[in-house]
Amino acid sequence: MIEILIVDDDQLVRVGLKAVLDAEDDLTVVGEAADGIEAISAVADLDPDVVIMDIRMPNMDGLAATREILAGTDPPRILVLTTFELDEYVYSALHAGASGFVLKRVPPGDLIEAVRVIHSGESLLFPAATAELIRSFVPPSPPPELVKAVGTLTEREQDVLRLVAQGRSNREIADELFVSAETVKSHVGSMLLKLEVRDRTQAVVAAYEAGFVHPGG
Repeated sequence: MIEILIVDDDQLVRVGLKAVLDAEDDLTVVGEAADGIEAISAVADLDPDVVIMDIRMPNMDGLAATREILAGTDPPRILVLTTFELDEYVYSALHAGASGFVLKRVPPGDLIEAVRVIHSGESLLFPAATAELIRSFVPPSPPPELVKAVGTLTEREQDVLRLVAQGRSNREIADELFVSAETVKSHVGSMLLKLEVRDRTQAVVAAYEAGFVHPGG
């Protein structure tokens, strides 16, 4: 069972999300919060697997809450909820460690799938939209330490990073490289360790920021 915390300052949004998610056999909403301060407290109390986090909220916004939650020990996956596809706050949240984002207007089925995808961590959520968001806000000058970190990847790990940036799942990468899914999982784990990132989304952010992958490439 995937346990979910919903964070949004609009009670009607929280009620609607809860109804959609609780209708699924493998999902359960364990709590709600109306701002970032409440979210941090709820994460400590409830230890959810996934937090659905609104960005623009009073008292403490979703970006600040995301940073604080992800600084903790064994934090949950964070799925950012946003009104705009190209939002610098959302990019900052992904950079801070959020595992993906979803628009508030998406069909219920897409939201349900998004929760499952980021919980599994085995593929990139909405790869085309994620890549477009990253490309829109990535800084023009690659940080030297990030370029150095990418340079420590083996040739095969670099191949895996390119395919991860294309949104391929572990199984799809395994088929592309003619290796087992377990081998891919091992390469991904080593890649994340060397890049000092938590999951695939941050690896893709790092790949773009380092200039390792490029728009349209």
